[in-house]
Amino acid sequence: MTPFIHPVSVRDLSVAYHRKPVLRDLSFDTPEGKLIGIVGPNGAGKSTLIKAILGLLPLTSGKVEIYGKPYREQRHMIGYVPQRESVDWDFPTDALDVVMMGRYGKLGWFKRPKAEDREFAMDCLEKTGMADFANRQISQLSGGQQQRVFLARSLAQDARIYFMDEPFVGVDAATEKAIIRILDELKGQGKTVLVVHHDLQTVREYFDWLLLLNLRQIAFGPTEQAYTADNLQKAYGGRLTILPEMAGVAALR
Repeated sequence: MTPFIHPVSVRDLSVAYHRKPVLRDLSFDTPEGKLIGIVGPNGAGKSTLIKAILGLLPLTSGKVEIYGKPYREQRHMIGYVPQRESVDWDFPTDALDVVMMGRYGKLGWFKRPKAEDREFAMDCLEKTGMADFANRQISQLSGGQQQRVFLARSLAQDARIYFMDEPFVGVDAATEKAIIRILDELKGQGKTVLVVHHDLQTVREYFDWLLLLNLRQIAFGPTEQAYTADNLQKAYGGRLTILPEMAGVAALR
């Protein structure tokens, strides 16, 4: 029998900025075909974790494997949606060109995209409800529309694992529903999706598994096991109020 290889395997991962520890000794193996929330207070290291996994930040110690191999050998398997504020939205390009960028991982940077690549990109815009805005400059789009375009770009990468950093921040309710619908479709295709998330009240609704983080790993596992009052208190401390009448839903003070 062939042993199961986890989509993402993290071992003893630590990261420091200017010698100050930001993440310490994280170890976990993700299941396949699940929506996995990465949750914790501001400054907990959530975005840092994604960047470290993707090789955008150096590790102080530990290692990361994507389907059993180093990230640099498996880049073609990864789709990434960064935080909106990290993107230069004044860059002179239209929505379709942004989505086409997602095809270059499959093509290689020196091959010209073909008609079928353009069709695939338009398909991704259609899925995110942005086909009518294909020729619109990204600077002219609303925050929610920009987020949908970046989601379409990640879909164009046709990846097996997706990392999304706060995809619901600054979007309207319709866009949030559209995003979660697409994430559910990816899960249905057997893809693994890791999402940095801040809204505790939707954690149970959105995610199958949960990584609860505050510089250290507080809990990792199925949401019904990891999302407990005790674990939330460990992660958020005095900034969190547990409301018994809300059946375990937590609220920030």
